[in-house]
Amino acid sequence: MHFASPPERVYSTLATDEGRASFWAESAVERNGVITFVFPGHSPVDGEILERDPHRHFALRYFGATVRFVLSSDGAGGTELVLDSEQVDEDEHTEVVAGWVSVLMAMKAAVDHGVDLRNHDPSRSWAQGYAEN
Repeated sequence: MHFASPPERVYSTLATDEGRASFWAESAVERNGVITFVFPGHSPVDGEILERDPHRHFALRYFGATVRFVLSSDGAGGTELVLDSEQVDEDEHTEVVAGWVSVLMAMKAAVDHGVDLRNHDPSRSWAQGYAEN
């Protein structure tokens, strides 16, 4: 995913409670290296932070997978972000890819444009077939 915003801003959106809540979950509070993600209509999900290198790399254990976000400058004030998700069950691959596309598009809208694409409605969530984080 390409962002018009610099790596510092993109990283901050991934690595802070306020940043994650702006695009990913209703809340995503970190305590002692564990982020508790709260999504509409779902039980909270914990994600353990595995690695963090400010403005360059953020990794966590999320829904049983290892997820890595690698950020680099595009040389013109923006950011190139590569997301890698390992240990995803083969039968869940298609849904996981679709889910990450949804998360990354919502993140781009929040970071680059200050827009929250989510509807915040538990009756219109991913579980009900909506493209929603």
